[in-house]
Amino acid sequence: MLNLDNVHAYYGDSHILRGVSFTVRPGEVACLLGRNGAGKTTTILTVMGYLQPRPGRIRYNDRDIAGLPPNAVARLGFGFVPQDRGIFPSLSVRENLTVFARGGRKGYWTLPRIAELFPVLQARERNLGFQLSGGEQQMLSIARALMLNPDLLLLDEPSEGLAPMIVQQIIEVLSRLKQQGLAILLVEQNLRAAIAVGDRHYVMNKGEICFTGTSAELENNDDALRNYLSV
Repeated sequence: MLNLDNVHAYYGDSHILRGVSFTVRPGEVACLLGRNGAGKTTTILTVMGYLQPRPGRIRYNDRDIAGLPPNAVARLGFGFVPQDRGIFPSLSVRENLTVFARGGRKGYWTLPRIAELFPVLQARERNLGFQLSGGEQQMLSIARALMLNPDLLLLDEPSEGLAPMIVQQIIEVLSRLKQQGLAILLVEQNLRAAIAVGDRHYVMNKGEICFTGTSAELENNDDALRNYLSV
């Protein structure tokens, strides 16, 4: 579905990604793990077209998407939940959900289904974005991405800065999406969240993939946990 092959990326002259390669298969939750500065966010921004690989190949459903602008990438079936959540503070919850909504996947995600998945958003649908708590903003950001009816959902640190109870709710939401067969690329530092939902894990360090494996393989790999994940 999504395949990165030997992707390098730069911020100016700073060489950030150094030959990143991994795959997200249909219906799979792939997790990109690592400490701050490992290159996780740079990877997801490169996939979304905010940075251009130099060199490297990014293929989505057998199409080369490297070099496409973000709006063109999004139209191919991507739903992106950025690290800063990116909701519109002056729009209501309902307006945030509908402003970019589109069909696709047979139009599965509608306002009633979002209300079922996130009851708190239905209760707050007339509140403005800036009136929501951090956890509610994160739920809104995920819900807005789902309203695009994507084939692949990309999330950048969805548990960052949230209380444990809210993190558990996010895990439960991602587990439900996984059961429905939605492919997910999850960028995380929260190992518990990643282990709970992930099928395959890619651990990054200094812009390179240094471990690939299942949840069980990661939990049993002391070197990866100790050296790259601070466990």
